Amino acid sequence: MQNFTAHLHEEAGTLALGASLAHALQPGLTIYLHGDLGAGKTALTRAMLHALGHVGHVKSPTYTLAEPYTVHIGGVAVNVIHFDLYRMGSAEEFLDAGFREYFNQQTICIIEWPEKAETVLPPPDISISLTVAGEGRDVELQALSDQGVECLNRLKFAPNL
Repeated sequence: MQNFTAHLHEEAGTLALGASLAHALQPGLTIYLHGDLGAGKTALTRAMLHALGHVGHVKSPTYTLAEPYTVHIGGVAVNVIHFDLYRMGSAEEFLDAGFREYFNQQTICIIEWPEKAETVLPPPDISISLTVAGEGRDVELQALSDQGVECLNRLKFAPNL
């Protein structure tokens, strides 16, 4: 599957998608999250992390730019780095912070506001766009690499219509 689109009813739909997506993730993925403020990017990330077994608060890394988490996938500890680049002034800030070292085959990187560092970020395996639509969200997932296609092929999600 190269593309997946759905309408998510209320926040519960976003949380259900995040939980389903979590079970399709593998180490080494780079995921871009696109959407306006309040579109549900952090809620989707929080749902993924909780479904992967993270216990505790998942905050938006708006001020820290990156928050690391360790979860288990198939019994193996995997680092997930949640980036929020909204407050970055330039792509060089991303490089200066040393964030490129997190992008490897053992780590899952989830990036909110990737356009703020697009020129220095590795290309995404999956691009997710969230748009507010009434009480819910419209979502589009695009697989942009072989690993992204494999992930979307594992995705088992049926939104409540």
